Amino acid sequence: MMTHEVETLTDLPYGNAAGYLLFLDLYRPEPMPAQPLPVIVYLHGGMWRRGDKALSSDPFLAQTGRYIVASINYRRSDQAIFPAQLHDAKAAVRWLRANAQKLGIDPTRIGVWGHDAGGHLASLLGVTGHVADLEGNNGSAASSVQAVVAVAAPSDLSQLGDWHDEPDSPESLLVGGALPTRSELVQQANPLSYLDQPAPPFLLIHGEHDQTVPISQSLILQQALQAANAEVELLRLPEAEHNFGPNSPYLQQINQQILAFFDRVLQA
Repeated sequence: MMTHEVETLTDLPYGNAAGYLLFLDLYRPEPMPAQPLPVIVYLHGGMWRRGDKALSSDPFLAQTGRYIVASINYRRSDQAIFPAQLHDAKAAVRWLRANAQKLGIDPTRIGVWGHDAGGHLASLLGVTGHVADLEGNNGSAASSVQAVVAVAAPSDLSQLGDWHDEPDSPESLLVGGALPTRSELVQQANPLSYLDQPAPPFLLIHGEHDQTVPISQSLILQQALQAANAEVELLRLPEAEHNFGPNSPYLQQINQQILAFFDRVLQA
């Protein structure tokens, strides 16, 4: 496969939320083709508490010459509790759609993907394009997306159990209190709560030995999407655990599966 040079535009401001400036990095193939390209929004992991757009984005999709990639920062849970993170992700989608013409983006072909907490937010982006209460206050363009990839992602916080229910767990910090005491917000953070409307195609990827977010979380979401007549595929990695860094033996397989999925859904 031919590899393209990639132009990197860093720290583009896409919004302001309660005094926090929000930035994204944009990766574009160089030279850009005459026709606008789909854009893939990447949401970093880090348990909603850590991570950064600059440390976790891989421009392999931009290197194909067929995609623009936008890696975004969003407010961490020590800056604001949920749904602030989803508001920010939606603001990024709206900013990209509003600026599509000057950036070379096709605003009708927006995909999202993420790992861990980023995968959770990607799933929520996929199923809440019609939920006005979750839009936030940044921008006015549509926040709907056309394809979702969620890797090793939680999908139902209430079913994680064990240490996840403790007051200092990442999930509890996300919703501002121990999960059993924050049931309304936990339900709001559950992608399964929004499957009364059509959902875009989903690709779920999960390691069967994941001790951080058990594979049952992807199985729950897969079953719910199937019941809602949404298109969903699940890649199960038999020996894999939670993280897939640059030295992971699964990284190439994961990247190939993600590329094939976006090609099928967004390049038709």
